Amino acid sequence: MNSNQLLENEYSGGFATYIREAGDVNLIEELEISLHDFIRFVQNIPMDKFDYRYAEGKWTIKDIIQHLIDCERIFAYRALRFSRNDKTALASFEEDDYANNTNANGRSIQDLLTELSALRHSNLLFYKSLSEEQLKRIGTASNIQISVRALGFVIIGHQKHHQKVFEERYL
Repeated sequence: MNSNQLLENEYSGGFATYIREAGDVNLIEELEISLHDFIRFVQNIPMDKFDYRYAEGKWTIKDIIQHLIDCERIFAYRALRFSRNDKTALASFEEDDYANNTNANGRSIQDLLTELSALRHSNLLFYKSLSEEQLKRIGTASNIQISVRALGFVIIGHQKHHQKVFEERYL
């Protein structure tokens, strides 16, 4: 399934930005390809940049990679709940609170990339296991209606968004 097959009722709000960022791609293929592209990209960043902040109070590259890990976990958890037909509205989360309570800068870049890779492979298997009906199920997260398949594109677009931030502000 490609992102251009999403219906208007499957997402809105801030999620639309990330879905546009994902581009017109196949969900399963891009979950895998974008991970490999991102790892290759990060491995080419000079070592002295991983702890760099472009302004006071801004996150380091390590902080952002941890942020990607945390958000992907949350998006995938939402997708799991909705795919299983759980109608419970799910709360939002405060990304700065998460970022302020990690040990990202005390970790090696390889550990962060290994964790991101393991998480993505798990989520790839999860998405491959879903039926068309499950992919189209919609739930509420952060007071916004979103489908299981739209959440997959959010994972991809969110990662691509931050890769652009690296290029524009950190390198």
